[in-house]
Amino acid sequence: MKTYTYTELSETRLRELARRPAVDMRGVSEKVEPIIDRVRQEGDAALKEYTQKFDGVLPEPVARQVKSPDEIALPNQIKDAFDTAYSNIYRFHKAQYPAPVQVETMPGVVCQRVPKVIQKVGLYIPGGSAVLPSTTLMLGVPAQIAGCEEIVIATPPAPDGTTPQEIEYVAHKIGATKIVLAGGAQAIAAMAYGTESVPKVDKIFGPGNQYVTAAKMLLLNSDALIDIDLPAGPSEVLVIGDKSANPEFVASDLLSQAEHGADSQVVFVGIGDFDYDGLQTELNKQLESLPRKEIATEALEDSLIIHTDTDEQAVDFSDRYAPEHLIINTENAVSLSERVHHAGSVFVGPWTPESVGDYASGTNHTLPTYGYARMYSGVSLNDFFKFITLQSLTQEGLQKIAPAVETMAEVEELEAHKRAVTLRLDYLKDSKR
Repeated sequence: MKTYTYTELSETRLRELARRPAVDMRGVSEKVEPIIDRVRQEGDAALKEYTQKFDGVLPEPVARQVKSPDEIALPNQIKDAFDTAYSNIYRFHKAQYPAPVQVETMPGVVCQRVPKVIQKVGLYIPGGSAVLPSTTLMLGVPAQIAGCEEIVIATPPAPDGTTPQEIEYVAHKIGATKIVLAGGAQAIAAMAYGTESVPKVDKIFGPGNQYVTAAKMLLLNSDALIDIDLPAGPSEVLVIGDKSANPEFVASDLLSQAEHGADSQVVFVGIGDFDYDGLQTELNKQLESLPRKEIATEALEDSLIIHTDTDEQAVDFSDRYAPEHLIINTENAVSLSERVHHAGSVFVGPWTPESVGDYASGTNHTLPTYGYARMYSGVSLNDFFKFITLQSLTQEGLQKIAPAVETMAEVEELEAHKRAVTLRLDYLKDSKR
């Protein structure tokens, strides 16, 4: 890990260290655009061809109904774990259910804001080197609570052409309607445009590699007419620790993020007399027994350690970085968390590893990365709704608001706008004669 001292860094250097590695999105987009075009034009045929090319398997069919419980073989211990996570995630997200708003802004003028569910959603579940049924829960539970009519899951097939049993179990539990055995940009395109077997959706959720991200961004601004949850890059964590922090805990938190992928972003911000030597010892020790040691080691090579003297410096760097996950392992963790402005999700205190949020505490683990935590929130129940506003006026209400509307229409020189009000006022006057 590369080590820096906060007080020795210029403003320019602080900004540079808080940036993520540049990604050639233009180059990625140039590779993704032909894939999107072919899937749009050729549907299932192109989807199958790309799945065979990139995943080495030809799924047949490429999309199917979710399996029933008697077709899913899982040990009870695994089912119980997912049931616990499901219950906690459901409870936390159910509490977020949006309520309608109604306000009488002036006598006779009533305005409302009403939630309406997004009817068809696509959930992208990455595959590759790790199976992620937890992401199926994080995206599927709020979709289920919201009442989405169509929940389509897309995930790369295993080498034998199947879907992991854990994903099948969760898919059934959340009420998913269809599973697409495809990954990458081709799966995103299939859900965005629809194919012979893949339903077109209105909004696509889920993390993925740079090709998935590029496909989502390109399709957001296309004739597919879809929305997406948020831009997402490689997973990341920033840990703040002071002298009270156990180096063993800190090392485990850093490594739990590093093992996601070689491009994972890992940052440690130490305050004062933190035991840096102890941290290095623990990192070396715990790395040795990690099954994904090579991946974690590569991620750590480009990771950062920032030495700070005060809480203020630590929070300043954290907010500059705007991490996806922020772990605060300090004596004053609660008060320190209240000063944070930019983070996807915050884990407060020594007994709150990031792993609990990834799996089962109840919060959502689909979070903004790449610094987008400065302006994006993580996925919540609200993301599965759109909101419609309504207004209703009485005769009295129109008469009271009319002068303001007529005057503003005159200022903007929009005569028809003014007449839409004036004609009604004249009608009311005539009807009273």
